[in-house]
Amino acid sequence: MKPMILAGIVLSILGVLALAYHGITYTTHEKVLKIGSIEATKETEKTIPLPPVLGGAALAAGVVLIFMGVKR
Repeated sequence: MKPMILAGIVLSILGVLALAYHGITYTTHEKVLKIGSIEATKETEKTIPLPPVLGGAALAAGVVLIFMGVKR
């Protein structure tokens, strides 16, 4: 498969995922208290928002790359 078509497919998939999920969520573990051998931790869920414009731009760029790869 041509590299340009492959890059277009990957960009298109990433664009669709960015539009569908609106962000990347991850969990962090933070130490709240430590006394001797006793620890208290707290799980915090954080989200990195992905703007819809970013997903749309990736999808559009992927489609353009696919069409350019097919024409060559």
